[in-house]
Amino acid sequence: MRRHGPHYRVPFRRRREGRTDYRRRLSLLRSERPRAVVRKTNAGVVVQLCEYADRGDRILASAVANELKDLGWTASTGNVPAAYLTGYLAGRRAAAKGVTSAVLDIGRHHPTKGGRVFAVLKGLLDAGIEIPHDAGVIPPENRITGAHLGGEAPQRFAATKSRVEAA
Repeated sequence: MRRHGPHYRVPFRRRREGRTDYRRRLSLLRSERPRAVVRKTNAGVVVQLCEYADRGDRILASAVANELKDLGWTASTGNVPAAYLTGYLAGRRAAAKGVTSAVLDIGRHHPTKGGRVFAVLKGLLDAGIEIPHDAGVIPPENRITGAHLGGEAPQRFAATKSRVEAA
């Protein structure tokens, strides 16, 4: 491949920046189902259920890990229980708007068995959203409830989950 000269075509900006894999995005869009978009940050996760539209994706429901603070979550928002609760919150909001199924879009994140991305998936599944997946990638129940964190994390998890259900 020539990288210079009059016939060189510059790749799309988001491809150059390593932010979008257009082949994967096209395959997700061809499914004609809403996408459950999960993006990790150092301090939490962002979950959006969106569908394709010609003028840009349309957001059907979303949740950010920082919203858990308003629901009584006092621990870090960058761990597995917080990711589960964020996915559960987004799933409840999507189900309230009539979304019943989606496909998981993890973008350029590497899929790690039992990681935060799949904790979000478990939250979406528990909220009633049908998403094709392999059961082997979902974190074990003790990690989702925060038992591995020790202390009173499981009690905080249960209290926050009940507040999410009430919201």
